[in-house]
Amino acid sequence: MSPLALVSVSDKKNIIQFCSELVEKFNYKILSSGGTAKHLIEAKIPVIKVADFTNSQEILGGRVKTLHPKIHGGILAKRTDEKHIKDIEANDLELIDLVIVNLYPFKKTVEKGSNWEDAIENIDIGGPSMIRSAAKNHKDVSVLIDPSQYQEFLEVSKKGDLNEEYRAKLAFEAFQHTADYDTAISNWIGKKKGLKSTKYIQSFPLIKTLRYGENPHQNAFWFGSSNSGWNSAEQIQGKELSYNNLLDLESALSTVLEFGYEEKREPKKDKVACVILKHNNPCGAAISNSPSEAFLNALECDSISAFGGIVAFNSNVDYEVAINLKDIFLECVVAPSFDQKALKILKSKKNLRILKLPKDKLAIKNQTVTKSIMGGLLIQDIDDSEEKAESWISVTKKIPSNQFNLDLNFAWKICKHVKSNAIVIAKNQKTIGIGAGQMNRVGAAKIALKAAGGLCSEAVLASDGFFPFADTVEIANEYGIKAIIQPGGSLRDQESIDMCNSKGIAMVFTQKRHFLH
Repeated sequence: MSPLALVSVSDKKNIIQFCSELVEKFNYKILSSGGTAKHLIEAKIPVIKVADFTNSQEILGGRVKTLHPKIHGGILAKRTDEKHIKDIEANDLELIDLVIVNLYPFKKTVEKGSNWEDAIENIDIGGPSMIRSAAKNHKDVSVLIDPSQYQEFLEVSKKGDLNEEYRAKLAFEAFQHTADYDTAISNWIGKKKGLKSTKYIQSFPLIKTLRYGENPHQNAFWFGSSNSGWNSAEQIQGKELSYNNLLDLESALSTVLEFGYEEKREPKKDKVACVILKHNNPCGAAISNSPSEAFLNALECDSISAFGGIVAFNSNVDYEVAINLKDIFLECVVAPSFDQKALKILKSKKNLRILKLPKDKLAIKNQTVTKSIMGGLLIQDIDDSEEKAESWISVTKKIPSNQFNLDLNFAWKICKHVKSNAIVIAKNQKTIGIGAGQMNRVGAAKIALKAAGGLCSEAVLASDGFFPFADTVEIANEYGIKAIIQPGGSLRDQESIDMCNSKGIAMVFTQKRHFLH
């Protein structure tokens, strides 16, 4: 008896060629319905219509057509179970050996911004039911859910290796497919209706198996969205992105985004931002009138740490900045766009990874931060709430001047992206010293102030957390710091305020902290 294949696909890529080979080379009969049946019939492929097979017409506008005992009985029957065989014979059922199904395009429908009714109609019912039935009975039935599987199935069939082990692999892929589909539906409904789930359910396709993780002995995998974020960046040249590259790129980009992100900026009006990052911490940042000036100013902060770092721009990279970039060893450069002349210069550094990430490919809405802990996950909102300087309060007798306010605002935005405890020293809207990841705040301050040295005169200091003691203010004064920005909120705030007043230093409380662990 000829094997029977049930075919019902939304994505019709390669289905005609595949079914032709099933019929001609393996003597399959094809069972199909709706648009798939019409598509195959037009291609002169013999098809048994589901309605004729079940002796039951489609109802409810096509919502019910394959939900029938003759379909699911034929898929779910165990070939070695005597009771099943008796039921097959008693109900005049025909065994179905191969199920080729992919689902209504729910994800694509909602991504286009469809209304509620259209989205609901694109929730497939019969498709997942057939896939799950076939996957459950994989000992006897093969299930294909993606056109990319067709060629391998044909090759396995030719070799005579269509065994239970291979079918188990297909079943595994099938259940992943339906789980991903249900996840998309569940999350969409929750978002639309403002419902909070008691389960964290997400599904991301595997983008790439990375060479290794943070260290060569660690395995690493990149999962993510296929239409936004880093996977949608155009890597113009360079080696494959590593695990560490991706972490650093994310940190560099999130920092530069504090200053907007546009391919074109109006000269003398819109400032260009540049961030140089190393090991997940900014080692230099600046905003200026040109990308070249911004880069050089950022580089001055710590040219030693910049070696082998990541550079991010929030505007187009031109020829002038490319000339400067080529003189230092860098891992990656990312920007919304690059001039052709700039690319010609940068491409002379063959190992430099050049990434073009346009604004419309940024994935920054409704982002969360996820970290694994033993036996679970910690999930929080991304720290991207709008900063309103109007809510800041000056708490000292000395009020910051307009220039100091510009520098305080700049330093605060950079400090937000430095690992806690974090101290940033800035002057003329560029960093001149950064202290990151220390166990105490005064330790971070000493590192930042020492790095800035004599440049600290008339500079500002930003701290990601409050001052429990006045010692940070005292050491800042020794270096010539004239204004400080910090969250405030310590029980001993007054000690720091009094120290500032005694030294003629302005202090601003933001009333919001930005710890980054």
